[in-house]
Amino acid sequence: MMEIIDQALFPLQFEFVQNAFLISICVAVPAALLSCFLVLKGWSLMGDAISHAVLPGIVLAYLAAIPLAVGAFVSGMICALATGFIDENSRVKQDTVMGVVFSGMFGFGLVLYTKVDTDLHLDHILFGDILGIGPSDLVESGLIALVVTVAIGLKWRDLMMHAFDPTQAKTAGLPVRVLHYGLLCILSLTIVGALKAVGIILAIAMLIAPGAIAFLITRQFGPMLLTAVAIAVGSSLLGIYASLFIDSAPAPTIVLIMTIIFIIAFVVTVVRAHKSESTYA
Repeated sequence: MMEIIDQALFPLQFEFVQNAFLISICVAVPAALLSCFLVLKGWSLMGDAISHAVLPGIVLAYLAAIPLAVGAFVSGMICALATGFIDENSRVKQDTVMGVVFSGMFGFGLVLYTKVDTDLHLDHILFGDILGIGPSDLVESGLIALVVTVAIGLKWRDLMMHAFDPTQAKTAGLPVRVLHYGLLCILSLTIVGALKAVGIILAIAMLIAPGAIAFLITRQFGPMLLTAVAIAVGSSLLGIYASLFIDSAPAPTIVLIMTIIFIIAFVVTVVRAHKSESTYA
């Protein structure tokens, strides 16, 4: 028995595994909190758009010898602002605008990457390198997680009203435009913090799945936020740990676990709904 326990705890003694656990928490907490607002507001595609749109900023930042996070953030905000401007000044629906903007910027980023001679690993940008995280990455993601979490903690009620009904929020005297662009700003920050851990593509799942699962199993927004964080953190830790034993990449394993949890939550919700209908019938 002790031999099994020792074998199970053996990976935890390595620093790269400890760093992976820490940065997964730094990514999971803000992403889970934001996912609740994105799900309620119907902005899931916005997270997708900004995640893809940061690629050209990353490549340009590399060429300019500035921190990649700066380029990623600026590129993400350009995508968000461009989407908002086109949406307000055309008859095209927002989801279509987001699709055009993010695919265009992602394509531009790929062209830049293939035409410029760099030693930047595209696989790490797209899929992350959570087991290769260093102290500087931990500090960067930790600071971003702190800023985003504090901002949401201070303004979650206003953001909730804005997500449910922007018109009512405006009538109540809330600064709707500030909340709108503030939410986009912390969304971009969160994606930047998640890049090195889970990459561009898998960051999308972190920004959607926790909120979607929590939405299925809770009825109030406060518990929804806490449930989403618990699911994201638990899935992240379990995914990293499981990947070490099944020899898989951590980030896809994390997403797979969240997908399984979503399916279970969905099935349980449907079964309960049918039982309730049968009872009242």
